[in-house]
Order: sequence, then structure tokens, then C-alpha cells
Amino acid sequence: MDNVAQAAPTAAPSVAPPAGAPVNQLANLFRLDGRRAVVVGAGSGIGQAVALGLAAHGAQVTCVDRDLAAAGATAAQAVEGWGPMTAYELDVLDTAAVTRAVEDLGAVDVLVVTPAVNVRKRLLAYTGEEFDTVVRLNLRAAFDLMTGFGRGMAERGRGSIIGFSSIRSQTTEPGQGVYAMTKGGLVMLLRTLAAELGTSGVRVNAIAPGVIDTPLTAPIKNNADWYAAYGAKSILGRWGRPHELAGAAVYLASDAASYVTGTVLFVDGGWTAIDGRFDPPA
Repeated sequence: MDNVAQAAPTAAPSVAPPAGAPVNQLANLFRLDGRRAVVVGAGSGIGQAVALGLAAHGAQVTCVDRDLAAAGATAAQAVEGWGPMTAYELDVLDTAAVTRAVEDLGAVDVLVVTPAVNVRKRLLAYTGEEFDTVVRLNLRAAFDLMTGFGRGMAERGRGSIIGFSSIRSQTTEPGQGVYAMTKGGLVMLLRTLAAELGTSGVRVNAIAPGVIDTPLTAPIKNNADWYAAYGAKSILGRWGRPHELAGAAVYLASDAASYVTGTVLFVDGGWTAIDGRFDPPA
């Protein structure tokens, strides 16, 4: 046998996570127990689905809507084991009322802003009043809500702000010009807030839905050809449902997204990933 020194056996590589990794928290990454969430537009559609999703994961949810009865109906759907749900009436176009809501609702950990309006007209037919209507709700109201609640989050050193943009922030069509403009503008509002509030521990993100079956899209649903064409455009070949947005909001609100800020999460069935006009044979 050759007289050669044998190397010591190499230790098996460690599979332990880096020091400080919350191993015991991985099973609860999406839990929101003890957190206070405000969902604006919770009376119907996407806002309602998001409010219910957050409560199902333990958050204490305030359902905010200009229709107090609708907000109350959402809150009443909470089941045993969920976080508590309450209703609050607010007209987000009333800046003074938004300021009062920030004071009334106190310390908030999660803010979700969903309301939007669309006047479907080609740009040359748009009036100044219609332009202002879309911009006031889709941008100005969002600005008031996010800066109002964001100020308190920054002071407390924590928080998650989630706004709802749209596939129209990336791709438009005739009749969607002003709506698309506001949804693109909302993305930059959120990204700037993320940049300005990040060092204060506040994360700010956007969710961009595809075509979702809500009251806002009712005019399309009433036109069979239009409705079918939209459904066929996505990779999944169908419209989305409001509850399919809840998971994205829970994720962005939770510790599962603790390193996610300044981004846009598309929940669009693949709409923005595919051309969709023709399925080539090769």
C-alpha cells in the first residue's frame, strides 16, 4: 500500500438555513394575526374578496366603502376563527373625510385601496369633466389614502400599502386611454412611496388584475362577443373571479413578502405574457 496521507473525511454540508432565519415561522408566513387592515372598496367585487381573504388569515379588517350597508354585509360574512371584521363609511372623494378616517381608524398595519372608475370613450370624445372624474378617484383619492395612512405607518416603523393597478398600465385599447393613464400613474405613485417609505419599514406594492368579473366590467359582460374575446385573450382562456385576487393581497400584506416592495404583481391569467391573436401551428 502506498504510504500516502489520507485526507480527513469531508463533513456533510449543512442544510441549516443561515443564522437568524425564522425556521419556526415558515408555517405561518401568510398569517396576519394581530394586524389591523383597512380595505377601501370592501363593499363589493375585488375589495370584498380581499377583505374576506385578509380576515380568513387572521387580520382585524375594517371594511371601508361609501355604501355602509354593503361594507356591513361584507363584514357579516366573517366566520368563526377569522379575524374580526367591522364596517366604516367613507366617501374617498371627500379629502376632509379621508383625513378623519385616518384619525378614526388609528394604527393600521395594512392598507388596501381598490376603488376605480372608467369612462369608456375615445380620447377625442372625452370631456374635461369626464377626465376629472376618472383622475379624481383613480389617482387623487388613492394619493390621499396612501399618504394619509402611510404617514402613520412610517412613524410606527412598519406597514404594507397595496394599490390596485391593472393590465391597462401596460397595454391599452381604444376607449381606455384615461383609465390606462391613471393605472400607469398609480404604479409610479406606489413605486415612489416605496422608495420614500422603505427606510421607515413600510412596503408599498401594486396588484395588476386582468379582466375580472366585477360591477366595473358589467358593460363588457352584456356584450357576448366582447365578453368572449376578452376571455379568449388570456392564457387560461377565461375571465378571472374576484376571489382569485385575494391570495395576492394576503401575500403582499404578510411576512411572506417581507422583502417585496416597489413591484407590480400581475394576476391576469397570462394576459400580458402572450400575444393572443393567433395560435400558430409551430
